[in-house]
Amino acid sequence: MKNLKYKIGMLIGIFTITVLAVACDDQGYDDYNAGGTPTQALNGEWFIDVLDADGNVLVPHALHKTYDTNDGDGTMYISDRAPGADATSTDPLDFTGWVLDSKVDTNIQGLTFTANEAANAGDGSVVTITNGKILKGAGHSRTGVATDSIYFEGEFDYDPGNKIIFAGHRRTGFDEDEY
Repeated sequence: MKNLKYKIGMLIGIFTITVLAVACDDQGYDDYNAGGTPTQALNGEWFIDVLDADGNVLVPHALHKTYDTNDGDGTMYISDRAPGADATSTDPLDFTGWVLDSKVDTNIQGLTFTANEAANAGDGSVVTITNGKILKGAGHSRTGVATDSIYFEGEFDYDPGNKIIFAGHRRTGFDEDEY
């Protein structure tokens, strides 16, 4: 009986070593490239203060997202649509900031973006975005952690000549940095 237990133990050991050796095999993954999107360097979540031209805060710490359009042409979306909100909603309560959901053109090397009379899916208006820029390491989170900074100006067709300033920093994901 003791000999049988020994043989079963050896078989289990050999089986385990074999499974581990095969599971750790890198064959077939040498050419794997997870890839990325054209605007990957600009993508992220941001806490942005929305200000008037005089610097008065209109909306503090509004959560915005920048993400690739998947069109393969270097365009991206910038949106303050609230997490979980209906993607087609134009209800202002479904937005965290100034009701912005628009496609922008990007310059990946310069980390800049603009939009010239672009459709704003947030409220059906038209928006022009100028001076859009992401500055690596130039922002600070709520707790002082160095993070990227974002800045842009928007002018909406329902209020021509009035520039709205959007300035903030990249979201860190740490609870202590949330607003």
